[in-house]
Amino acid sequence: MTVFDTEIHIVTLVFVVLEIFMFSHQLVFYLQKPNEKKRKYYLILLFLLITYNLAGGLFPDENLAISVHLQYILAYGTGFCMGAYFPYYFYRAYNITHLEFHARYGVLIFLILPFVIFFCILFPFGLDLMTVIYVGMIIPFFYAFYLVYNILWGIRQRYKHRKTSFDAILSYIAVAPWAFMPLLAYLQVTQLTEVLLTNGGFLIITFLFFRNTIEESRKDLETLNMIKTKDVEEIFTIRCEQMGLTKREIEICKLVRDGRIYKEIGESLFISERTVNKHMQNIFKKAKSKNKVDLLNKISKGEGTTEIG
Repeated sequence: MTVFDTEIHIVTLVFVVLEIFMFSHQLVFYLQKPNEKKRKYYLILLFLLITYNLAGGLFPDENLAISVHLQYILAYGTGFCMGAYFPYYFYRAYNITHLEFHARYGVLIFLILPFVIFFCILFPFGLDLMTVIYVGMIIPFFYAFYLVYNILWGIRQRYKHRKTSFDAILSYIAVAPWAFMPLLAYLQVTQLTEVLLTNGGFLIITFLFFRNTIEESRKDLETLNMIKTKDVEEIFTIRCEQMGLTKREIEICKLVRDGRIYKEIGESLFISERTVNKHMQNIFKKAKSKNKVDLLNKISKGEGTTEIG
């Protein structure tokens, strides 16, 4: 059932209205705290989904004052953009580092480039739509499954040390529909089927986002209450522990804070200077710091002490 004399399905409209409301709500929070990068990545994902729903629902429509060719390009283009951003979202928001190549380069080569060649160049110059879909979607079709496999593997690695796999299972369910997007294009499924699959997965992502946001806020509050009852030395230790530093690494951080050089640290802890350097490299990696000054600043401000995801 369509609405407003357009091709947009009423279910698509319901999802769009709900997602616009969520976008507005989250945008307010982001503007209040623009340093919350995880919320920024979520907002981008939500904006792309709204655009994808609108374009996929409205186009193609011969009654619109836009060429049908351009309508198809916009409809499929929003889907490709959504699929291209998906691995970047998991790379940044879930900190799945092995997705970096796919997030930065893989999607450009195997998703965006085929779209540009077949939909933006060959299609306007006379290649029929069915050929564009069936030939132009071959590479994205296989790449989508490979990409989703990498995302699922990253999620599994992320949650393998957790006592519960509930979040992992929900993440699997949320990601799975996006593997079938090229297949849906091949099969030319109805708008309702496509919307239910893609938006259903997004609703799970939204649930995980809000749940993790609440958990992080609670942890921050617990940490704040704990810090109020601790002295400076205990606060330093707590923040180092929250960064995932070991006891030895915390000892080294304290000596760095006291102005000791690596040789002096080694002599104090009865280890070699080379071992101290290895420990420092691990510390920099865990704290995402480039040097000692940046490291100590992050510890003093309590930055990077809560887990993303």
